[in-house]
Amino acid sequence: MNRFDAVFAQPNRKSFIPFFTLGDPTRDESMRLIRAAVDAGADALELGFPFSDPVTDGPINQRSMRRALASGMSYDACVEMVREIRDVYPTLPIGLLLYYNLLFKRGGKAYAELADAGVDAVVCSDLPIEESGEHVDLLGEHQIGCIQMIAPNTPMERAARLIDGSSAFTYVISRFGTTGPSATFGDDAVSRVGRLRDLSEKPLVVGFGIGRRDQVTDFWDAGANGVIVGSHFSLLVEENLADLAVARAKIDDFVRSVRG
Repeated sequence: MNRFDAVFAQPNRKSFIPFFTLGDPTRDESMRLIRAAVDAGADALELGFPFSDPVTDGPINQRSMRRALASGMSYDACVEMVREIRDVYPTLPIGLLLYYNLLFKRGGKAYAELADAGVDAVVCSDLPIEESGEHVDLLGEHQIGCIQMIAPNTPMERAARLIDGSSAFTYVISRFGTTGPSATFGDDAVSRVGRLRDLSEKPLVVGFGIGRRDQVTDFWDAGANGVIVGSHFSLLVEENLADLAVARAKIDDFVRSVRG
């Protein structure tokens, strides 16, 4: 069983999933930030490998990735960080949000490395389902869950296909545009989760723009199995680079407030 399956199978519990760029602002500090979130009660992790052209990320996460790259983070260093996280948290679901170039460049061996490191699922935000056949096959070959993404304007027929093609969970993008905090969400953004829920009982996880506790609970209440918060944490890092203990404390407070 995929570790995400075990989390989503828990009755009457919704999942909170923080996103972090591996290596932001340094490898060691990144590990401390991640551990702060998990130890505060995060149900799973979504981790990003820094990439030079992150087309689906907004300015906050772009700067996060630049900091990680500037600190010397490489693809191989990210894999080793995942191994270390897996060693510390053997049952924690770990998903990766990757840009497909990173995998395509390395071929099939990349999937074997990720599986060996303890990765449970992968989403490539720049890879449409029509072009993902080889990627999906390699994920399946190495027993890594596949995550497809549903955009705000995805027709329901296509959404059903994307849900069917996901084996860990389906990533529901909450709004148009790139990643980054949203002050508010329209009623349709929340109610759309319920319409997608009518298509399938398979897990749905909502992300993009979510940075407040009430936004998390609104999407949970609408039928989402989980919610991802990322740019909010990247911004906390950015605002507290001179004293990252403050960032860790604020991350701890946020996760505990959500988890109750």
